[in-house]
Amino acid sequence: MEMHQIRYFLALARTLNFTRAAAECNVTQPALTRAVQALEGELGGELVRRERQLTHLTELGKQMLPLIQRCYDSASAARDLARSMTTREAAPLAVAVSHSVNLALFMPAVAEVFRAHAGVQLKLMRGGGAEVLKLLKEGDIDLAIAGPLDEPWERLDSWPLFSERFELTVHADHPLAGANTVGAERLADQKIFFQAGCESRTEVMRRLGVHAFAEPAGHQVVTQHDLIALLEANLGVALVPASAARGASLRRVRLDDAGLQRTVSIYGVAGRQRSAPCTTFLNLLRSAEWNAAA
Repeated sequence: MEMHQIRYFLALARTLNFTRAAAECNVTQPALTRAVQALEGELGGELVRRERQLTHLTELGKQMLPLIQRCYDSASAARDLARSMTTREAAPLAVAVSHSVNLALFMPAVAEVFRAHAGVQLKLMRGGGAEVLKLLKEGDIDLAIAGPLDEPWERLDSWPLFSERFELTVHADHPLAGANTVGAERLADQKIFFQAGCESRTEVMRRLGVHAFAEPAGHQVVTQHDLIALLEANLGVALVPASAARGASLRRVRLDDAGLQRTVSIYGVAGRQRSAPCTTFLNLLRSAEWNAAA
């Protein structure tokens, strides 16, 4: 397969129109048609069928599309990596991380990206689940790291990294600090802090029972730093993921509901071209051993 054949087929699969695909690829329509036909000959079957004014992918075309897209993305990433290493040109890496995810977990991967790509330009953003998804949709970021994103979007790719339980965090002097486990009934009269935009907040509240949250709309904190400050002042308790940052004067207590957990994933957009640093970062996260974090 030639790269121009792959590029022409992807444009045709995206537009489902030979004229528009040819204009997008800056070639004549006959040249695009011949390239797609040559690709079909190599793969042994029709990829695209044109019936009057209607163009659509065949079953073979639908099955081959994600494989061909990954092939094109990999080749593009290799080309970008070679160019960045030889020219030292700037290459962007825009990542959004949920407020509820501990960024420190991903520093080894970030350090490796800086080592491998001298021209990388890191853009790091924070937000709640809805904000992270909005940044992905609008193209402001390349990748996102967050808990479950409940809003469906057909272009959203996700790769699970690790699962972790939720725990109760309290000050060392808090009455619950010495408990082995804590149930929902012991939280009913507590001031409970949650991080605003935490992707799993609704599910955690549902499992523990609404009766445990007298003020479900209140006690929201944006950053983990502010959350730790409130807890260290012994002003309440917090339900946090196991990997969340820990304060020196704080204690963790297990909740007696083993189902209170979430999965942290890395998210991207299907079909969107990624820079070489972005591809490196994605591959590092997907291949890392996350048992310690979980």
